[in-house]
Amino acid sequence: MCSKSIAAPGDVTDPPDSAQATAGQCDRDCLIGLMDQYLAALVAHDPSRLRLTKTVKYTENTATIPVGDGLWVGVSGGPTTFKIYAADVTAGQVGLLGVLQEFGKPVLLALRLKVVERRIAEIEHVVARHLREPAMPNLVEPRPGFLQPIPPSERVSREEMLRIADSYFESIEQCNGDLAPFADDAERHENGIQTTTNEPSDPASFGSSESEQVRLAMARIDALGVRDQMNCRILSYITRIRPRRLLIVDEEMGLVYGFPMFVHRGDVRTIKIVGVPGVDTVPRPVDPINLQAGEIFKIRNGQIHEIEANGFLLPYNAKCGWEEEYGTEIC
Repeated sequence: MCSKSIAAPGDVTDPPDSAQATAGQCDRDCLIGLMDQYLAALVAHDPSRLRLTKTVKYTENTATIPVGDGLWVGVSGGPTTFKIYAADVTAGQVGLLGVLQEFGKPVLLALRLKVVERRIAEIEHVVARHLREPAMPNLVEPRPGFLQPIPPSERVSREEMLRIADSYFESIEQCNGDLAPFADDAERHENGIQTTTNEPSDPASFGSSESEQVRLAMARIDALGVRDQMNCRILSYITRIRPRRLLIVDEEMGLVYGFPMFVHRGDVRTIKIVGVPGVDTVPRPVDPINLQAGEIFKIRNGQIHEIEANGFLLPYNAKCGWEEEYGTEIC
């Protein structure tokens, strides 16, 4: 049985129209165009369609592999209605969060490309497979806020956008929702699951068993807004978030796109909940693990509104695969 060969990065040739494309800086349209070209090549299982640097680096779920492996093997359909772009002309990076098909099943892909002289120099995939059925209605189309440009009067500086996004991670590490400027309508989705501001549940719909009462407690916590949920300490099982890798800032769309590593030491097994009526403690038996995420923040008028994330689990203290390029902040 013959196997399809994978083109080595140095062997990839330019498409016929590439001579004109090499001139000038890669602006916003150029970056998004390269992302669309990448997705088309991915779905076609054909890396030779891409203009890659000779030293291109590609990771999928933190492992460095050849371009053409990983999702390239089983992808059976590209993103259709659920796709969020973030383009950063200053950094020469472009990101996408989108739903693709792999072997006929949906996956949520956080994708980052770094572009140098209109060639792709870095490719990062964070693939969330085995999506839960309740998540799928939230993965049909992005929330409208992600698709709306920010009027100049409602924008903040690039540096302030980075500070605001970083403050989200600080609020988790310190269990203090007041450290980040959350809007009243801020809402977080993780792998398609809405984890904040859910409709309150009817206590009568839960049984009296211990497991049912834990479900009721979590339903009350999931009904909280992002700030109040941080303050109730439900995320205190997260030891640290390092590195945070906030790599893409899209001022026009008000987006900051990062690839944070969530570290769980496993020493917090039960959480004392603060400020949630009827909830005293909840079990949280998370073993020592890491979670590599892709996370997008929508910032308007200096506040965090929409948060969309994906992620997958790794062994405890696993590396992100980009330490040499982006540092190893693990304090």
